[in-house]
Amino acid sequence: MDKTETRKRCRWCNLANPAYVAYHDHEWGVPVHDDSMLYEMLLLETFQAGLSWECILNKREAFRKAFDDFDYSRIALYDESKINLLTQNKDIVRNRLKIKAAVTNARAFMEIQGECGSFDHYIWGFTSGSTIVERGLATSPLSDAISRDLRHRGMKFVGSTIVYAYLQAIGVINSHEEDCWLCKQ
Repeated sequence: MDKTETRKRCRWCNLANPAYVAYHDHEWGVPVHDDSMLYEMLLLETFQAGLSWECILNKREAFRKAFDDFDYSRIALYDESKINLLTQNKDIVRNRLKIKAAVTNARAFMEIQGECGSFDHYIWGFTSGSTIVERGLATSPLSDAISRDLRHRGMKFVGSTIVYAYLQAIGVINSHEEDCWLCKQ
């Protein structure tokens, strides 16, 4: 048996889904500093609202294809006809409000880059570049503050719960469970 198969993982990780296991083992909680990846995860997390992360993860490649490889500079230019086309794409979540939010958020993302030098500087600035270890939460004062600021900047689908999940995904918050092989104490 492969050594990785005997490792304990966070309870939420569906061991029957290899993509989910790979995401847990190689992405979730790993600090991300690349703006392209930071936008990709933001887009995916906003689409998760009201759905499971596994559902979104299973559609990740379809989202990549539909949203121009998560190129925020291209997404920021999407017009109504492109939005209408995306609402017809059965391979992604076809929620019109979420699709429009991806466009709005791409524009705000680039404004933040212009103001802060990069989105990386902006998002990691809230913790002075440090990862926070906390478990068992769905929101926190940190996610509340970032959510407020992002909404003030015009972003949509960035409530505190979504922002908290985003911070976990990009490694600002490490929430691996204590018995998980990736737990950092």
